[in-house]
Amino acid sequence: MKHFLFLQSTVLLLFILCLDPAHAQPKREFRGAWVATVGNIDWPSSKTLTAAQQQAELVAILNSHQQAGMNAVVVQVRSVCDALYPSTLEPWAEVLTGKQGQSPGYDPLAFMIAECRKRGLEFHAWFNPYRAVTNITTANLDPTHVVRRKPEWLLAQANLRILNPGLPDVRQYVTSVIMDVVRRYDIDGVHFDDYFYPYPVTGQSFNDDSTFVRHNRGLTNRADWRRDNVNLLVKQVSDSIRAVKPWVKFGISPFGIWQNRTTAQPNGSATSGLQGYNEIFADSRTWIQAGWLDYIAPQLYWHIGNAAADYGVLVPWWNAVMQSANGRHLYIGQAAYRVGASGEPAGWQQPNQMPTQLRLNRQTPGIQGSIFYNTTSLNRNPLGLRDSLRTNFYARPALRPAMPWKAAPNPPQPTDLTATVTNNTVDLRWKVLTGSVAPNFPPPIWQFVVYRFEGNTAGDRNTAANIRAITPDATTQFVDNDLKPGVTYTYVVTTLDRLHNESNPSNTVQSQLVTAQEPVLATQFVNAPNPFSGETELRYTLTRPAEVSLRITDLNGREVTRLVNAGQLAGEHRSVWAARGAAPGVYFAELIVDGQKTVLRVVKQ
Repeated sequence: MKHFLFLQSTVLLLFILCLDPAHAQPKREFRGAWVATVGNIDWPSSKTLTAAQQQAELVAILNSHQQAGMNAVVVQVRSVCDALYPSTLEPWAEVLTGKQGQSPGYDPLAFMIAECRKRGLEFHAWFNPYRAVTNITTANLDPTHVVRRKPEWLLAQANLRILNPGLPDVRQYVTSVIMDVVRRYDIDGVHFDDYFYPYPVTGQSFNDDSTFVRHNRGLTNRADWRRDNVNLLVKQVSDSIRAVKPWVKFGISPFGIWQNRTTAQPNGSATSGLQGYNEIFADSRTWIQAGWLDYIAPQLYWHIGNAAADYGVLVPWWNAVMQSANGRHLYIGQAAYRVGASGEPAGWQQPNQMPTQLRLNRQTPGIQGSIFYNTTSLNRNPLGLRDSLRTNFYARPALRPAMPWKAAPNPPQPTDLTATVTNNTVDLRWKVLTGSVAPNFPPPIWQFVVYRFEGNTAGDRNTAANIRAITPDATTQFVDNDLKPGVTYTYVVTTLDRLHNESNPSNTVQSQLVTAQEPVLATQFVNAPNPFSGETELRYTLTRPAEVSLRITDLNGREVTRLVNAGQLAGEHRSVWAARGAAPGVYFAELIVDGQKTVLRVVKQ
């Protein structure tokens, strides 16, 4: 059987390698990255950073994800019953200051959300529902921490402490902590990862005998009771979110194997690894098929061909699960941290491993996106993974998948679209009426999609290549500066609501950039060093006084930074781009002098 599965996955890999990911790029796709805060894995990088340094790090992370083509982040805001936001229920997180309970001097969660809004990134708040202390022997706990206040709520496994899932008071407490954030903050989603009951460790156990006696609810099988404890919490959180803010999404990223087929004939997967259903009592298949979740993102952290858990086997298995999930979404948790990492199996040393996985995802109809773990690993660009996302898989922007079961009025249609050619750009402007607002739902105008087609007619709006931009917010203007002289473009704009439901299209407009022979206003536009690592100097010479704009953009035309925006005299000018916060890759220095544009390719190593 193992030999047959290996042959199957090898044939699958060879087939997928022949497919063109750029051709297959979908119009809608969830493109997320986890930002882990426990143990300072991703952010903040150290417990000793100032508030300003923390904020600068977070901005750099969000910029990097935006440049890589992401449209969502999943940020850990409560990892060990402490908080990255001011709370009357739990103390400040130790990762912020080095001391649990100590304020960092600002509200990190509010700052995160505000920065995501600037970039059009969806923000999912990631909670660990049960984990309280990873190591009780070394923890320096605040007196207000739940371990100090409610020791009777704990389950102990060696040095680990978790809140006891079998206690009704724990379910109510965890739900109240989550709903406090849902009510007070403008988050887009609530997210759990794979930690429920403790993972099994040889020689270690936990004792919930008394809880089973007191709170068994008539269940006689201990494993079924434990699974039901977790189910009750998942459903309670789901019901609570939908009652208060029905537009907020709820998703879980469980361990990638539900059950092996040898254990759960015929519903299990053809795998032989640890089983989330049996070992940590997580019945993830039920959660999504019962409709308690809006999305599920199983952590498929194995390579194609893995003997115990083959990515090429698990993807179709999860896809089959979703056939009975009433249209809910399936995203895949991708192991960016394993790509090219020392000590990982040979499959992870192959540069085409992750691209092949992403191609398989796109060829599987039920998969609507990916979430990458973790941010630090992804930004290291292992085996060119991040470059592959930015220049290939995520080269064009994508709408997030819509969730039609979250009822909302249709977004209002944009009107009065106009296009004005000026300074070698097309200035697009439009209007939109506010429209009706559904009870207990946010306003229906969130962002806009700008479509561009070459020629005199509008083409297919379902083709991702025709999306010129998705605005980061509800601003009713877009300036297109990526134009070919003499080409006629047709533009159309649509409205997106918060859940990325899309309106009917606006009127169409055409524009053409006509350039006459003009005297060259800027010469000797160069940068050195190129390639560079920390900073590079850009130099140019003006032949006469002029209005000058000098900015850096990524491969998708998104502005990274603006170095000059002012009038300058004739002569030589120099400007330094200090790019230490930018990810390695290809960028463009765009110099515009009184409307004349010159572009220089710069490479950061």
